[in-house]
Amino acid sequence: MTLAIFDLDNTLLTGDSDYGWGQFLVDNNLVDQKEYEQANKKFFQDYQQGELDISSYCAFSFEPLAARSMDELQKLHRQFMQNVIRPMMGKKAKELVEHHRRQGHVLLVITATNSFITRPIVEEFGIEHLLATEPKIVNNRYTTVIDGIPCFKEGKVARLRQWLRQRKLCLDDSWFYTDSVNDLALLEQVSNPVAVDPDKELNKIALARGWKIISLRE
Repeated sequence: MTLAIFDLDNTLLTGDSDYGWGQFLVDNNLVDQKEYEQANKKFFQDYQQGELDISSYCAFSFEPLAARSMDELQKLHRQFMQNVIRPMMGKKAKELVEHHRRQGHVLLVITATNSFITRPIVEEFGIEHLLATEPKIVNNRYTTVIDGIPCFKEGKVARLRQWLRQRKLCLDDSWFYTDSVNDLALLEQVSNPVAVDPDKELNKIALARGWKIISLRE
């Protein structure tokens, strides 16, 4: 079975869902506006520069989850999907997913963003499989601790290898679409690496290695 793997933020989406969730919290006065917005922007800049401390970021980003019940979070996420995410879901990204679906490929999103934010988005794309950073749940509430391996940089490769072993799949003829140099380790594992509206560093690498470069922007 051919595997088609997609990054989510700034790849299938025209923006960053993790950063967007943080701004959604700020805009709706659900966190301390000044403090949270400053920290959110700093972590986002670190990510763009390939310098993100994933453990520190997750402790920060999981805190608003840990402070609320599952019911409250689900209500907030529905509003977030409507106001923030759906405008980021472009026609070209949907067409790319459908292109692989028509060929009978196994579809998988792999993302550093946590599963609370990303699972409903991935479901809306009609993609069955998701590997994301998982917040640990205790007594039906999120905590500020990562459960298992964070799905980031080399962690994406480790999580994918586990997933493949469990399903007795392999990476023969596989595809991976991403915008970020943070995903270089995984790009190097697949048969068909594709840079999607790549950042500056990934663009340079893709050009040097002859990787396909595409745009999903309208």
